[in-house]
Amino acid sequence: MCGIFGVVYGRDPAFDAPFAGSVVETLFRCSEARGREAAGLAVHDGRTINVLKQAGSVDQFLANPKYAEVMDAALTSWSRAHHDGQPATLAITGHSRLVTNGAQTEGDNNQPVIARGSVMIHNGIIVNDARLWEAHPDLQRSTEVDTEVLVKVLRKHFDASKDVVWATRQTFAEIEGAASVACFLDDVSSLLLATNTGSLFYVTNERKTLCAFASERFILQRMLDTAGISDRLGKCEIHQLHAGSGLLVGLQDLGLESFNSLGSVPAPTAAPAAKFSAVDSRCAIIDHTKTGKNLRRCKKCILPETYPFMEFDSDGICSYCRKWKTIAVKGEEALLRKVEPYRSKDGSPDVILAFSGGRDSAYGLHYVKKNLGMNPVAFTYDWGLVTDLARRNQARLCGKLGVEHILRSADIPTKRRYVRKNVEAWLKKPELGMVTLFTAGDKQFYKYARELRQETGIKLVIFCTGNMIEDTPYKTGLCGIREKDHGMTLTGLHQADEFRLLWYYFKNYLKNPGYWNESLKDTLDAYYQTFVVKDDFLYLFHYLKWDERTIVDTIRNEYDWEVATDTTTTWRIGDGTAPFYNYIYMTMAGFSEDEVMLSNMIREGVLTRDEAMKKAAEFNHPRWPSLREYAQIVGFNLEEAIQKINAAPKLY
Repeated sequence: MCGIFGVVYGRDPAFDAPFAGSVVETLFRCSEARGREAAGLAVHDGRTINVLKQAGSVDQFLANPKYAEVMDAALTSWSRAHHDGQPATLAITGHSRLVTNGAQTEGDNNQPVIARGSVMIHNGIIVNDARLWEAHPDLQRSTEVDTEVLVKVLRKHFDASKDVVWATRQTFAEIEGAASVACFLDDVSSLLLATNTGSLFYVTNERKTLCAFASERFILQRMLDTAGISDRLGKCEIHQLHAGSGLLVGLQDLGLESFNSLGSVPAPTAAPAAKFSAVDSRCAIIDHTKTGKNLRRCKKCILPETYPFMEFDSDGICSYCRKWKTIAVKGEEALLRKVEPYRSKDGSPDVILAFSGGRDSAYGLHYVKKNLGMNPVAFTYDWGLVTDLARRNQARLCGKLGVEHILRSADIPTKRRYVRKNVEAWLKKPELGMVTLFTAGDKQFYKYARELRQETGIKLVIFCTGNMIEDTPYKTGLCGIREKDHGMTLTGLHQADEFRLLWYYFKNYLKNPGYWNESLKDTLDAYYQTFVVKDDFLYLFHYLKWDERTIVDTIRNEYDWEVATDTTTTWRIGDGTAPFYNYIYMTMAGFSEDEVMLSNMIREGVLTRDEAMKKAAEFNHPRWPSLREYAQIVGFNLEEAIQKINAAPKLY
């Protein structure tokens, strides 16, 4: 289970800011043995309760500049108040998480949990949380973590009674499962501790100037044994908070009031003692855990402030919306004229169609065969990260349409090894613009399309791309390149931008020697095939208007095209790399590839902003099954990678 801990400081000439900070850091490190997947703390200085949390290890959390900022501000204020002889409050609670309910990658699932003017840390599992939400329909759920219902029920009972003890007893009478908690309420001058398992221990010194707590006795004993701490504290005694009991710790005088947290819960008949009552003014609760959800976003589309080259006007409209030009396609008649010279007269194959198995190419194969009446040969380049889902969909379409399917396979173990080495190199020095290196290995599909044209004598090659709604200029934008119009084709990137991209990669190769591995030759070939060799392919969606509903309905209804089970989006589900790079973009930049597409759909009048926001919330959930499959195929440790990504510098 998780580790929870904390400390309340009183006035003591033996305590100074460095000492107070060292106690907290020691408790953090000693508690990490109980959970290493996320960490967080709440700092109560009497006026404000500052909260910070993040996924990852304690080391990563303590290295976060925000941790130093929050702690230094509180310690400086507390020290100054002591020096000036003013009343001072400093109480800190912390949490090291072993994930049970709710993925740690969703910041709101980590602890401390903030709800209704309360900040709680919790060790244990509430097994009847679903029934509690049903029993309290006035409470709104916003996270997956079971702690949320615990703190909201507690707050509801406190608001009704203004009695912390009664509210705690009432809450513990309703819950099933294990719960050891520490809680600040914004209008109560005490720290609440309570447990129904006995997994809480607290220590006080003889001078009654410090009270610390933790999930296990040995954690407190190890803290006391740490050099310098026991000398400052003086004689100390460790106590267990037994199962079914609670403790209120006064934030100013460190007065202790123990109580039975279980048993009968009659309504309170009198106001509680003044020192544990609601105070005149509330403490502000500030969450310093900024996530993509908190970013400023365009008032028209949903792109955030972290998007490359983002600028907002006085009305909050982004520069991308202001410069957007309605997509104008060449039309079906122009397409018919374009393909007519290639059409066979005897029913022999007359077009090679690049076929990934994704929605665009699946519809494209259907359209070329059924609408254009041509005789396509489907072509797939399998570089090792085409998913089984994509292969099944390829089989569905080719089987039903009676289309020959030609595959060109790379040396897949070698390709996957290249990807692994570049992923491992990237994790040593995360740089958002370099994420595209993970997909460099698939760019030889241009090469094999050209070779296949020579082998078969079929001159027309169609790629089912060119759809500007799926344009993703942020990928080069994160490299510092402001793209010019290139028709949604990599091969159409302007020459000056190609050189800038090459220079960007070269600089990062110098900064990160891990990139100088055996994949370099393959990566250079990908650049050559994409940007140097002449392009004369036909791009289907330069001619056809892209209509997601028509495309998806057609392939779903006519071919039983299969969708992914871990996401509601139908885009990129045949690409094994997409869940990984979208996790990186969402975590480090605050937006995903799907949000870019949805914003383009808003500009085209296909979606409203509210509809796009709802879809983005659905699409942005980490695709854990696909992420695990990707890591297993490529051969790296997903948990270690996720921790490094979560701890990497953010754009927000």
